[in-house]
Amino acid sequence: MTQPRVVLAEDLTLLRDGLVRLFSDHGFDVVAAVENGPTLVRELLALRPDVAVVDVRLPPSYTDEGLRAALAARRQIPGLPVLVLSQYVEQLYARELLADGQGGIGYLLKDRVSNIGQFMEAVHRVAAGGTALDQTVVAKLLGSRRRPLERLSPREREVLAHMAQGRSNAAIAAAMVVTDKAVGKHITSIFTKLDLQPSEDDNRRVLAVLAYLEG
Repeated sequence: MTQPRVVLAEDLTLLRDGLVRLFSDHGFDVVAAVENGPTLVRELLALRPDVAVVDVRLPPSYTDEGLRAALAARRQIPGLPVLVLSQYVEQLYARELLADGQGGIGYLLKDRVSNIGQFMEAVHRVAAGGTALDQTVVAKLLGSRRRPLERLSPREREVLAHMAQGRSNAAIAAAMVVTDKAVGKHITSIFTKLDLQPSEDDNRRVLAVLAYLEG
């Protein structure tokens, strides 16, 4: 079985080396581990990995260099899977990434990644074209545009939060202790109230909601 190929971008040497070791121990092939934005773009375009794991704040600017570099690469490689791993939620570029609508996307906060198994599962999910979003990231992205959400009931907002984490109908039903049919009805109502067409594709429906809320 071919190992998923990873390009890692992290400027802190100890963390970068630790992640390289972690990926290697869990069946990934780290084809490049870089520490700045310009090098990240070059390596992504040259190597075209199965997934890029990227810190937001990289040299030379230490602002949103990593996220902008990942977006620049995705413009030339549509659908390039990107998992952002950061201490911060950069709302502007995060929305651009999530609203792209092509390929796997993820945004996890470093201080909330405490379970290695769940983290590796998230990386695999993004590499496979899925979605992995931290609840705090979802709350910040959705919270800046509250008006569309005001149309939703509290129960529908709860379902939407689960959807935005990339969960299937069955997983949402299990988490909320309701039936799959009840979840389906809530999702239909959500898309109707937000003027969005329902979709059974978890990744696309999450991206559609976030793109809509972006305006």
